[in-house]
Amino acid sequence: MPRTKFLCDVLDESFYQSSYRDRRSDASSRELSKVLLRSTTLYIGNLSFYTREEQVWELFSRAGEVKRVIMGLHRFDKTPCGFCFVEYEDREGAEMAMRYINRCRLDDRVIRTDWDAGFIEGRQYGRGRSGGQVRDEFRKDYDVDRGGYGKIVEKMMRD
Repeated sequence: MPRTKFLCDVLDESFYQSSYRDRRSDASSRELSKVLLRSTTLYIGNLSFYTREEQVWELFSRAGEVKRVIMGLHRFDKTPCGFCFVEYEDREGAEMAMRYINRCRLDDRVIRTDWDAGFIEGRQYGRGRSGGQVRDEFRKDYDVDRGGYGKIVEKMMRD
């Protein structure tokens, strides 16, 4: 008799492979794919600017033993800017987080998790022109948990 398939049994390739490509990386797509298959590091996005490291640690430790959490910071102000990296002690913990925590709510926001090749010093800083995340530069809606309007809209309103 065939076994019943559950939603968690049906994993597409995105569970194992990230669609994100770090443009600052020198690695080829093939090299990056190999690294991601062994990685124990996750990128966490869409965090509120007010989410604390302790909250991230508490949520992600439910999936496995967390080695460290690196909060994303505004490049100039050194204040939180809506992302972080979570490193696990082993691959199993990271896979559990990808499977069960991706798209969960934290601080009333739906967060997203993605495989990361591994944290390198300097990547904790926002890459946008204003010092935050690039995606927040172009946001047209008002999002109180991510600093209000996007920086480009904010500038247009001032001018």
